[in-house]
Amino acid sequence: MNKAPEELCQERARRVADALQLKVPDRVPLEIAFGYFPARYTGVPYEAAYYDYDGWLAACKKTVLDFGADVSSVQFFFPGEVLELIDPKDMLWPGHGAYGTHQYIESEFMKPDEYDAFFADPTDFMLRSYLPRISGAMEPFKMMPSLSSPMGGYRGALMAADALSIPEIASAIERLQKAGRELRKWRPKLEAFDEEIHKLGFPPFVGSMMLAPFDAISDNLRGMKGAMVDMYRQPEKLLEAVDATLKRMVERIPPVVPGGVNTVAIPLHRGSEGFMSIKQFEGFYWPTLKGLILALIEKGQKPLVFYEGDYTSRLEYLLELPRGKVFAHFDTTDLFKAKEVLNGHTCISGNVPCSLLQSGTPDDVKAHARKLIDVCGKDGGFIMSTRSPVDDAKPDTLKALIDFTIEYGVYR
Repeated sequence: MNKAPEELCQERARRVADALQLKVPDRVPLEIAFGYFPARYTGVPYEAAYYDYDGWLAACKKTVLDFGADVSSVQFFFPGEVLELIDPKDMLWPGHGAYGTHQYIESEFMKPDEYDAFFADPTDFMLRSYLPRISGAMEPFKMMPSLSSPMGGYRGALMAADALSIPEIASAIERLQKAGRELRKWRPKLEAFDEEIHKLGFPPFVGSMMLAPFDAISDNLRGMKGAMVDMYRQPEKLLEAVDATLKRMVERIPPVVPGGVNTVAIPLHRGSEGFMSIKQFEGFYWPTLKGLILALIEKGQKPLVFYEGDYTSRLEYLLELPRGKVFAHFDTTDLFKAKEVLNGHTCISGNVPCSLLQSGTPDDVKAHARKLIDVCGKDGGFIMSTRSPVDDAKPDTLKALIDFTIEYGVYR
């Protein structure tokens, strides 16, 4: 007997919640980040995710229905015309410079000698230095004089009016307003996109997203190279920036919404093996990441932490977090070691290689899934997933992973 989407949604949500709470659900839950896989699976172009709302929504709906993972996320739609107006310098997307998935472009958008300016007046630095470098639409703002002046009263307002009337800045403001109006027009449809997936019987999983404080500096301001060099050449400045970023992040933690999706995803980028040593992890990365996670928990949010890269040598640190309060998704970490260290403490997820789904056979995938279920699925606290979004997976191997887990992963 076919179940109604509402009933399926409740079942899936309960299954995932049991695993997160370290209980034993009816079977091993499945979490699949489909990413751009709907394009490959249904034959629509990748750029549909930015320029064809209806086509991309139809492709995503068909994909999640055909595969049926408990948590099914897709590459969300975002209007390409809004991005074109903003002209980001840190991103390429399908239909606009990228062939396939979108790509982030790192650069030192904050120079090594600009920490003091960043500390002294973060708003002024962002407005006149950072944003003009990262957005073509805002490039004219580099011409803007500082409004951080002790002059008060009407003189301050006159100074602002004069600055904003500079022809190039006035034109930039008009362009930004156009982008804002377009985004406001799109917002109801963007919100409806997620709701359409939800109505098919798939519970929402991620409520919002934050970055580890070190990653916020490394990803967005200094770039990987800049942040790594700063650990040696100006560690005090880097640590001060990371601490200041944590403080601002804690102030912006979203409030708990009764009945809402009170989870915060934290994808980690620079804290793994290969990026920094244990000593650097202990000094630059873990203290503020731990501080952010604890602040989220204190404010009623559930942190969903994606440990990108290999964290095998860092697993013991996770025991410093409260039991049953954090979800840990692992990439290349030894998942069997993670189960050994975190069993009964943290719900773990992962880590089927996407390369196996691209080049392996259904039997190869089943054999890998069997080992994960037998070892990591024992006594609950495990969600079957892949290392990363399955953009280029073969449909038959992905279906084998899902169907096998549903059949074999039953707790008896």
